[in-house]
Amino acid sequence: MEFVTVDRAERITRITLNRPAVLNAINPRMHDELEAAFNDFAADADQYICVVTGAGRGFCSGSDLKAVAEAGSHRSYPAHGYAGLIERFDCPKPIIAAVNGVAMGGGFEVALACDIIVASESAVFALPEPLVGAVALGGGVHRLARQIGLKQAMGMILASRRVSASEGAALGFVNEVVPDGELEAATARWCDAILKASPMAIRASKEAAMRGLDEASLSDAMRLQADYPAFAAWRSSDDAREGPRAFAQKRAPVWKGR
Repeated sequence: MEFVTVDRAERITRITLNRPAVLNAINPRMHDELEAAFNDFAADADQYICVVTGAGRGFCSGSDLKAVAEAGSHRSYPAHGYAGLIERFDCPKPIIAAVNGVAMGGGFEVALACDIIVASESAVFALPEPLVGAVALGGGVHRLARQIGLKQAMGMILASRRVSASEGAALGFVNEVVPDGELEAATARWCDAILKASPMAIRASKEAAMRGLDEASLSDAMRLQADYPAFAAWRSSDDAREGPRAFAQKRAPVWKGR
């Protein structure tokens, strides 16, 4: 890959947007490379968590507007939408955004599409698309309104307002803010905490929470969860039996992820 690097260490896949000279702005080829990288992670049974970050001093500044201007229009996005991620509704594995700087426009949309956001103190978030005659249709306007509430979201969207990492935490879309230089350690701590649990139970939990939000009511969500794929896989898994077995035997569980 030219604009994306992928590293795997034990159960964790790290996907790094790698165009630091332009704050990791996403061009057409980068969209395709991200689609491939996320596809590989989703399909790899040995990979349990994905961490997404940016090279250099920024997470992602959004779309490469120079490439858009040269093409005359936005090209079509990959099968899973912008950056190969924002329409990846079928992946029950946890995805963490490690935001190391600017997360603007499409970059903010990528972060919002992740399950957890860990940000350095210097991180800045915004959806400034209207300032260049565009609309944040890569999930930004929808996810932000759902994740922090309508009034605060509209304030950010309509005024193209920039928000610091600390304010993002206060608004509720950032899970943790850490000093610059400590982002990698903090992200590793989140990964370690997740890896202590059964990967089957983690996937069932994510799927139930996310799909449940789309059900008509809480009662419907609870009634229908048994039919969700990851939930059904967990119920019949060895992990579901190993947990009670290990507890009864007073030992640490050995998760097999199946």
